[in-house]
Amino acid sequence: MRLNRRTLLAAGAAGLALPVGGWAGPTHGAAFVTCCRTTDGRYAAVLLSRDGAILAIEILKDRGHGAAVSADRSCAVVFARRPGHFAVAFDLARLHRTILFAPPPGRLFYGHGLFSADGKLLFATENDYEGERGVLGIYDATDGFRRIGEWDTHGIGPHEAILMADGRTICVANGGIATHPDYPRQKLNLATMAPSLSYLDARTGDLIDRAALPSALFQLSIRHLTEASDRIWFGGQYEGSRSDSVGLVGTHRRGQDPILVDAPARLFDTLNHYVGSVASNRDGTQVAVASPRGGRILVFDARTAKVVADRPLADACGVAPSGDDFMQSGGPDLIIGAEPLARHADLMWDNHLRAV
Repeated sequence: MRLNRRTLLAAGAAGLALPVGGWAGPTHGAAFVTCCRTTDGRYAAVLLSRDGAILAIEILKDRGHGAAVSADRSCAVVFARRPGHFAVAFDLARLHRTILFAPPPGRLFYGHGLFSADGKLLFATENDYEGERGVLGIYDATDGFRRIGEWDTHGIGPHEAILMADGRTICVANGGIATHPDYPRQKLNLATMAPSLSYLDARTGDLIDRAALPSALFQLSIRHLTEASDRIWFGGQYEGSRSDSVGLVGTHRRGQDPILVDAPARLFDTLNHYVGSVASNRDGTQVAVASPRGGRILVFDARTAKVVADRPLADACGVAPSGDDFMQSGGPDLIIGAEPLARHADLMWDNHLRAV
């Protein structure tokens, strides 16, 4: 499907001003949710088939970021990029937008979220910017995503959060960076950062465990997460000196200290201090990390933590499980494994891919 101005207008170019927008395209075969930027400078959420075809597109008010998908695959929520003022829920069966919602005053979305195991609640990483603390906003997915409360993430700058395989534990990546909407995109505490992983009880919000990086790595902002081989894998973005050589990928088991992956320094150096996405494949045997600044994707054996593939891909960032391997996005390109799948020259893929 080739995108042009007429196609985008038909897909709801009035964007979020509409009370209810609509996905445009066939109503079957949805496999991935992602976001993009169009050649005329607008932003959109996109639904992709398994073979990389665009099934549906919805123009957004501003830049999108990550998506959450309910366990029954009936609903997806796309979040605005930090500092975010909107989220959009989609009915994946009927392929149309169902509702637009926003955080309350004093809170901003941080770009990611997750559903509870039963799909009744949506949790969104948020910034309590006056209190300089991170929270998980809690939204009732059965009642128009009405906000019903929040839990402390026990850190500053939460970014990605995931529901672990037990269905009862939420792991939060606290990036450790303070921001405020009066200073958009500025990082206000680089000298005192405190990145951490927090584990919360998904039923009560109680803190189960919290793990901090060693003091020497206080400027390695933990941003993205996946679970594989009975442990959390995380990817970081380093805010220290550009001349430093730093490992950007690590693992953690509850009750232990975080461990950085022992990969050749030259590989991490090529990532240019930036990991933009982390994902595990369907059976949890491999973990992929993508770096748009480095223009490459590294794939690790989840058991041994050894690099098993090094894939150059310009502007690489989106990565999601596809069979035994990964769907990857970079620039206008979609790649399965190491093989080109599709190119959509009229758009540029944004940060994340989420499997449906």
